[in-house]
Amino acid sequence: MTFSFLAYVAQSFATCKPIGTAPMTSSMAQSRSHKKSGPSQRQLKVGEVIRRTLSEILARDEIHDPELNRISITVSEVTTSPDLQIATVYIMPLGGKLYEESIAALARNKGQIRSIVGRKAGLKFAPDLRFRIDETFDRIDSTRALFEREEVRRDLGPDPEVEDAADTGSQSD
Repeated sequence: MTFSFLAYVAQSFATCKPIGTAPMTSSMAQSRSHKKSGPSQRQLKVGEVIRRTLSEILARDEIHDPELNRISITVSEVTTSPDLQIATVYIMPLGGKLYEESIAALARNKGQIRSIVGRKAGLKFAPDLRFRIDETFDRIDSTRALFEREEVRRDLGPDPEVEDAADTGSQSD
């Protein structure tokens, strides 16, 4: 009888979980094993708050740098790291010129910009700002030029708008 009692206690300890832990449900197991594909809602929200705040700061010339204030800069997007410690700011100078001067002026005033953004955005910790040129518009232009090439148009087939116009014209005769 003592042997069976000891076997029972040993089996109980082997299958026992520490006190205070909840059993893992299948949804918990799935969420832990599933890798996220893209930024979280928090990252998107903080990025948008920083983008709006930074746009406002630059529009109102709140940075005391005459070189930066003479350049009109558009803040197109802000992405943040998962831990919200780093924010990459994608900018485009108005007119598509003065790339290097814009990045240099923003980098030179990064500390002041970070302080103002943190204060105005109401963030507990202001992320480290990294400035990059937004190349989205350049990529759009190159994609548009690619679609205009004759060999690509031939591979894509006839243009539906041209066919619709041709069909409409032949029906009205």
